[in-house]
Amino acid sequence: MADRTQRIQSIIGKNISEIIQFELKNPRIGFCTVSEVWVSSDFSYARVYVSFLGAKYPKQNLEELNKTRGYVRSSLAKKIDIRKTPEITFYLDESFQKAERLEEVLKKEKEQIDKMKR
Repeated sequence: MADRTQRIQSIIGKNISEIIQFELKNPRIGFCTVSEVWVSSDFSYARVYVSFLGAKYPKQNLEELNKTRGYVRSSLAKKIDIRKTPEITFYLDESFQKAERLEEVLKKEKEQIDKMKR
């Protein structure tokens, strides 16, 4: 069952990414990447984690993307062959920003250690 769930998650992620990239015509969404998809055990709900590269206000981009959920779901239903197309909710994936902040902190600590060694 886990293999089927993972397979469906990857198929949904790939197709939603293509829908956002090629079919949505909203310039306020910007450049969006799908980083992860989580599907409930009965495939009725899908959490899609996205990140916006180069966006000044990613939360506003996320709001605009969530306004297109109906279109994305109907387009997804045409592309994949499963009994029930899941309800889609987009979430902001902040792992890239967190990793960037962590790298910055580690770099500052390393610089301080290097100064102390001199």
